[in-house]
Amino acid sequence: MKRFRRHGHETQRDRLKQELYQFNKTVEHGFPHQPSALGYSPSLQLLAIGTRSGAIKLYGAPGVEFMGLHDENAAVTQVHFMPHQVELVTLLDDNSLHMWTLRGHKGLSELLEIGRFTLTGPPGAPPSVTRVTSVLAHSSGELLLLGTEGGHVFIVEVPGFRELEERNISLDQVANSVPEDYIGRRNLEHVESLQENPVNPNQVVLGYGRGLMVIWDLEKQCAMQHIPATQQLESVWWTEDGEYIISSHSDGSYCRWMVGGEDMNDDEEKSDIPYGHFPCKAISKIVQLPTEGGPPFLLFSGGMPRASYGDRHCITVIHGKTHVALDFTSRIIDFFAIRDGPQFSDPSALVVLVEEELVVIDLQTEGWPVIQTPYLIPLHSSAITCSHHISAIPLKLWERIIAAGAMQYTHYSKKPWPITGGQNLAPDPPQRDLLLTGHEDGIVNFWDASGVCLYPMYKLSTAGVFHTDSDLNDNMNQGTEGEWPPFRKVGCFDPYSDDPRLGIQKIHLCKYSGYLTVAGTAGQILVLELNDEAAEQTVEAKVVDLLQGQEGFRWKGHTRLDVREEPVLFPAGFQPFALVQCQPPAVVTALTLHSEWKLVAFGTSHGFGLYDYQQRNNVLIKCTLNPTDQVALEGPLSRVKSIKKSLRQSFRRIRRSRVSLRKHHVNNAAKLHEANARLEAELAEMELAPVQRKIEARSSDDSFTGLVRTLYFADTFLTDSSHNTPSLWAGTNGGCVFAYMLRLPPAEHRAEEPVTAHQAKEIQLMHRAPVVGIVVLDGHGAPLPEPLEVAHDLARSPDMHGSHHLLVISEEQFKVFTLPKVSAKMKLKLTAIDGSRVRRVGVAWFGSSRTEDYGESGLVVLTNQGDLHIVSLPHIKMQVHYPCIRREDVSGIASCVFTKYGQGFYLISPSEFERFSLSTRYLVEPRCLVDAPRQSFNQHRELPEIVPNLLNEVNNCH
Repeated sequence: MKRFRRHGHETQRDRLKQELYQFNKTVEHGFPHQPSALGYSPSLQLLAIGTRSGAIKLYGAPGVEFMGLHDENAAVTQVHFMPHQVELVTLLDDNSLHMWTLRGHKGLSELLEIGRFTLTGPPGAPPSVTRVTSVLAHSSGELLLLGTEGGHVFIVEVPGFRELEERNISLDQVANSVPEDYIGRRNLEHVESLQENPVNPNQVVLGYGRGLMVIWDLEKQCAMQHIPATQQLESVWWTEDGEYIISSHSDGSYCRWMVGGEDMNDDEEKSDIPYGHFPCKAISKIVQLPTEGGPPFLLFSGGMPRASYGDRHCITVIHGKTHVALDFTSRIIDFFAIRDGPQFSDPSALVVLVEEELVVIDLQTEGWPVIQTPYLIPLHSSAITCSHHISAIPLKLWERIIAAGAMQYTHYSKKPWPITGGQNLAPDPPQRDLLLTGHEDGIVNFWDASGVCLYPMYKLSTAGVFHTDSDLNDNMNQGTEGEWPPFRKVGCFDPYSDDPRLGIQKIHLCKYSGYLTVAGTAGQILVLELNDEAAEQTVEAKVVDLLQGQEGFRWKGHTRLDVREEPVLFPAGFQPFALVQCQPPAVVTALTLHSEWKLVAFGTSHGFGLYDYQQRNNVLIKCTLNPTDQVALEGPLSRVKSIKKSLRQSFRRIRRSRVSLRKHHVNNAAKLHEANARLEAELAEMELAPVQRKIEARSSDDSFTGLVRTLYFADTFLTDSSHNTPSLWAGTNGGCVFAYMLRLPPAEHRAEEPVTAHQAKEIQLMHRAPVVGIVVLDGHGAPLPEPLEVAHDLARSPDMHGSHHLLVISEEQFKVFTLPKVSAKMKLKLTAIDGSRVRRVGVAWFGSSRTEDYGESGLVVLTNQGDLHIVSLPHIKMQVHYPCIRREDVSGIASCVFTKYGQGFYLISPSEFERFSLSTRYLVEPRCLVDAPRQSFNQHRELPEIVPNLLNEVNNCH
């Protein structure tokens, strides 16, 4: 009977787990890392991007997103949508072709791979014969033409990938048709481009690397015309009236050739070098689009003067007398133009994919402004250094942030987003969520993280508080009047920081009061408040000496930032009114804000402090530096992994030296001095290393025992069980927890009487593992609510009648202590389970998927193995665990941030967040439907005769 009950209890618990917990990776936010190919379907209104890691991503209207991944670990080199269909073809650099489709399933579309194909040449043929260099998706929707390195063109039926050998165009066929005087001078090389005649689908132009272009009739299987360009060919464009072919070349020139029955001589058409007379770079792609009753648009990439501007990444747009060279900050992958209406309608937008961002230019508004992108935004415009998530933002704060952001985005086009394919069927987000990202250049970006699209709301720059070189750089980047080429900088990717000390390391926003605090790389802590109007004010720095005058320490790291003494005009939005400067100016490693008490707590590798931002006074300074932690003064914690490894090795060498001294009782000071000298050299090398994302310190290997890892405010019982009091808790890298009792004056005297702090407790964990989290549980075992949460009726008041408990989370275990006695009650050892260490921890609420009014609080834990664990509260029992991040992905693990409702974000590349959910109730994922184009091909123009002929042949073969 007892066994039956136990079995029944376990079944009930398993059922409860299924109601509360479920792991899903839901959506990728940001810009694809290392994009390598671009495709677009005018009929589906979908954009496709392929990457060097083999991913294929489709985007339509905001919220319409699909992702696929090739099994092969090969770069996507080309993407082609089949005209007027829901299929697309990808070419990888391993020479394989893949067919994808958007297939309906349970009322939604999903991206599926439905076929793959690799050309096989005749036995014994060299690989170049079948190495695909150019792909043409024929307008019939039934054929692919594949040009190869060997000069052959293979015709393949799709979706079955059946090669139609009888219709292939061999190099010999083409060479035999070329006039003698041309073939005698040069070989043809690879097929550089394949283009279809827009008014006669039976005709295609074959463009060869050496310059020759051949108009080929697919039905008659013969050459109709030869265009003998002499320069190396880069791209070909067939104008929409079918009358001209435009070719671009490696010398920065382009030529216009009339399509007719007769072959041409070399001197019949003159080339145009738009940026000559000096040698120019290749024009890699050229497009000409007609307009109704006006001059056409000419767009091309490249062609810049080689000596002067060879390093510029430009697309030139020429329309009548308007001529602009759009200057991008990274390499151009590809571009295309969008039209609002049918064929021959004016182009409305230019879409450019560059290596680090997607830029869309409005071609119908004067000045050709940029259209703000609702997705694919380069999160890494400046490198991300930290993240902070806030759930369930009140509507008033949300609207004020949007209003402040709207003033910043006035330079964008007012036109709506031009890519509108598919339907977003996802329900409206249940709440308003913010994701804040801190960046290396001192900027904090506010993102709407409520739904599938991570949308920019507002940008806060902290650089204006300090003296930097940014103003000078901005002036240098402005184009001068009458400059040639007529450059115009576009895009927001700017990886170069004027001063890496500006880097944001910690962020804390109170959603109820609108107070924000941000802390940086050089020990600076700014307190800001939201103001709807611009304001001019001086920000006075309050210096905090965390060493408290201790002798014998010498800081060798970066200096503090110089604060502007004169008043600064801050735009509407978050405006700084207080600044705390830590000395030494080390990286701020912990930060928290209590807006009800008007206090900010901060910590570095040297200690922690408490600041009263209402009276602008320091309340508490505590040095946590261990006298043996000399390395904590040597420089910044942000450092390169390889340097970190060498530091660890140096410490081990020093320890071995010391052990050797004790063991042999000899004076071996020379060896110790040598080891210290090596360490000094490595630290100097570390100072010269580029600033990268912070890697968490490991106290057991790396010292830094005094480094403050976590800070926590709590109203709880510190001295006796009948009087609760405000308190501050701090946990260090050496396994030490400090508790301070805070005395706050009554509200009517809060502005005059000082806040005081007295140390009440100190806990030293036996295993000395770094303390990564502190939580106080009330009498019901629930975590204490956030400041002002109860006052806004968004949480119940904490139970102050039952006994409180202190949960200390170290890298190795979870330990519960009773309060106020601080006696150990229970613990859960993580290392005993799987040898893992805790890297990130957060408290989350998990709502039941079956019952609306039931849920549980739990601890969400990420380990150094990349695994996610959920631990129950208050009983500290392991509930479920899921593998999430590769253990080798140190930066991904270090960047992870949890939400209050069981979701999370981590960086899968410098420019992309992976979003995941551990909750059955709270799930944000794309739910989209893409219908096949309603207009069939037959409604556009007659089906070419070649298609039924070829398909008849295929059927006969069957």
